[in-house]
Amino acid sequence: MADLAVLGAGAWGTALAIQAARAGGRVVLWAREPARAAAIAAARENLRLLPGAALPEGVAVTADLAACMGARLVVLAVPAQHLRALAERLPANAPPLLVVAKGVEQATLKLPLEVLEGLRPGHPAGVLSGPNFAHEVAAGLPAAAVVASTDAALRAMAIAALATPAFRLYAGEDPTGVEVGGAAKNVIAIAAGIVIGAGLGENARAALVTRGLTEIARLALALGGRAETVSGLSGLGDLLLTTTGLTSRNTSLGVELGRGRTLAEVLAGRVAVTEGVTTAPALVARAAASGVEMPISVAVAELLAQRLTVREAIERLLARPRRAE
Repeated sequence: MADLAVLGAGAWGTALAIQAARAGGRVVLWAREPARAAAIAAARENLRLLPGAALPEGVAVTADLAACMGARLVVLAVPAQHLRALAERLPANAPPLLVVAKGVEQATLKLPLEVLEGLRPGHPAGVLSGPNFAHEVAAGLPAAAVVASTDAALRAMAIAALATPAFRLYAGEDPTGVEVGGAAKNVIAIAAGIVIGAGLGENARAALVTRGLTEIARLALALGGRAETVSGLSGLGDLLLTTTGLTSRNTSLGVELGRGRTLAEVLAGRVAVTEGVTTAPALVARAAASGVEMPISVAVAELLAQRLTVREAIERLLARPRRAE
């Protein structure tokens, strides 16, 4: 019987399976497609999405979802837009759930834990989020994140299953603030990349990221989150990493858009999901429904929908009325 099951064999799911084994647990990594599970198991490496990171002996790989349900804790490591479909396949007596997706469901405008609560009210669930690149966690480089849940037992279980001296996990009681930070930072990262790709300079990027953090705080507070969460690992920390890290999928996409490439052209050359693309319109709609102003996020959503050019988006933001900070 596994201590931890990771559902989703993307880069982050694979990295967390490696990390859980490093923490001393027995781990099962689930891939949706049997052929992919077999390939990862045979190579002992996710050659497609996390090359160079060998799976420890403590990680088993399977495409059998039922085989994962004996674990003490299940990590849901699929993109936000696929979370509902996977959660609907889980049995009513599934183990406690830990979500690591960052986004807003397009059809319902719900955050991941809201999706789970709607499907199985009261089921123990939490979220892990923070400034983490999968390849660095897989390599055992120092990192930190927060495990947030209203369930203290789940927080303790998740930290025990995943934490090591090099992967420092903090307990949090504000899952809403953590989820808003994780979702919104991807959208702001696209904007930050556009600024660099368009040649607007580091001053402009710093200003945009700072104002982007203000947008995140507005929405988090409106949805019941806490201000201190936005200043923590899942807010400011994740935003800093995503908007400055050279390997950020969202920032690199923005850079290409800023250089004049179309969204279709950029996405055509990618294997991994760029969450900010699907999150942007849902985030903006959720903010509007809550009466929250998010001009940077709106500009990104409009640009991705091809209702604005890069130049028009920049001009719109620069033309906003002057106001006190």
